[in-house]
Amino acid sequence: MVSWPPRDARHLLVSGSQMAALEQELFGSGLPVEALMEKAALAVTRRIQHQWHDHLRLHGALVLVGPGHNGGDGLVIARELHLAGVSVAIWSPFERHKPLSDRQLRHALWLGIPRLEQPPEPGAPLLWIDALFGIGQSRAPGAEIEGLLAERDQLRPGTLVAVDSPTGICTDSGRLLGNTAARARTTYVIGLFKTGLVQDAALGWVGQLERIDLGVPARLLQSLPPDQPLGLHPGDLKTLPPLSLEPAAGKYGRGRLLVVAGSDPYPGAALLAMLGADASGCGSLRAALPPALAAGLWMRMPHAVLAQALPCHPSGSLDLSLLKAVELDRFDAVLVGPGIGAAEAASRAAESGAWECLQQFSGLLVLDADGLNRLDSAWLARRRGPTWITPHRAEFDRLFVDLTAVPPLEAAAAASGRCGAVVLLKGAHTVLASPDGRRWQVLQSASEVARTGLGDVLAGYAAGRGAMAAASDGAALAEHLAAAALAHASAGLTLQREGVVPSPERIAAALINQNSIS
Repeated sequence: MVSWPPRDARHLLVSGSQMAALEQELFGSGLPVEALMEKAALAVTRRIQHQWHDHLRLHGALVLVGPGHNGGDGLVIARELHLAGVSVAIWSPFERHKPLSDRQLRHALWLGIPRLEQPPEPGAPLLWIDALFGIGQSRAPGAEIEGLLAERDQLRPGTLVAVDSPTGICTDSGRLLGNTAARARTTYVIGLFKTGLVQDAALGWVGQLERIDLGVPARLLQSLPPDQPLGLHPGDLKTLPPLSLEPAAGKYGRGRLLVVAGSDPYPGAALLAMLGADASGCGSLRAALPPALAAGLWMRMPHAVLAQALPCHPSGSLDLSLLKAVELDRFDAVLVGPGIGAAEAASRAAESGAWECLQQFSGLLVLDADGLNRLDSAWLARRRGPTWITPHRAEFDRLFVDLTAVPPLEAAAAASGRCGAVVLLKGAHTVLASPDGRRWQVLQSASEVARTGLGDVLAGYAAGRGAMAAASDGAALAEHLAAAALAHASAGLTLQREGVVPSPERIAAALINQNSIS
């Protein structure tokens, strides 16, 4: 199986210990530690000089230096900025440093770079460069450093950059190690992206992530486990192998999708899911909707076909009982969930026949929102055909109670392995996991897409792509769901760059242009 995206330095997500092990392999081969430090630090220096040129010229910089090799990186940066004529100072509240960092410190002092004897003034306009701890942080930085970093963020927000990782952040989980952390404008990630730094918990601290390439040999990268997670960038849509649809295929050969959505309280969710499905390009789009929506479907989407009108329960939620009258085997994929509402326990018994039909359906079943809230993980494990589930964290935690405290990548993988479904766990940086062990994480998204209705569009779009994939080669592979999530995030980024508010309808329209995954 060809990996998408490729298992290379741009896409692999690693733990701090894995990155350290890769570096040790390089050192064991004969590469001097000094050489790698110089290579990384010089690259970071160039980025800082380019991005902060005017600020450095006017105000200078302060490098926060730790006792380890991250501090050594910072000292090389301080040296290079000093030699370039930048006013720079060093603050290192540690008596001892690793031998290489100690030598870098002695040389920096010999050059005349001042070392502060007291903690720096947090309100000073200098650019702060955080090189205190880097990867492998396992404990809180302490009250003195935390207090200094918090005051800096309050007095001079947006004027701190971090080398490899902000102080106070776990590079494996993205969680705070103490009460606060350095809040970086930019984090210069050395080598490979660290898993923790791309998690939702870290986003408010790491700022913009910029990877500094170390030139790690491909054979070393391939030694990482097969289930190593891969980060997804918007440009990866262009490298996804195209669907192998027959050139002369008619509408029924380009993916047949049934959307089961909507209810009295949530009629808009059905329309948004249908818009997302329509944007996918699937050939045949049918719907099972509540009567109020069914009657007007032709006015909003005249090319969509009503497969079945479904009544609503007294509470207003959609009654799925009549779904068993629909010939599901005529579809490549079925989406159930957007806006259908939660059904009472008494109503679920009446719907058991419909859920039995869905369980036996051999095509792709996509479950979203209340489609998930009406079942349990044991039901998923008994599914006959391929299944995709698209929960947000609260829905996920209800299904998999014992995974509530587990970080997203690990939680999604455990759930997928347990129930056999491909899991898309929504978040600012959505994660995906396949039963075969593969994992992905979307690395860029627009914060403005955290809006009601965007999940409905994603569910419809993903189901449409899944129907097309099933019609293409009979296999709704997990990477097609990953690509749908990436396209959805990329559409939001595109609108953000254009200064357009990414409403659900606009996201659906923008998805039509994401034809690079067709």
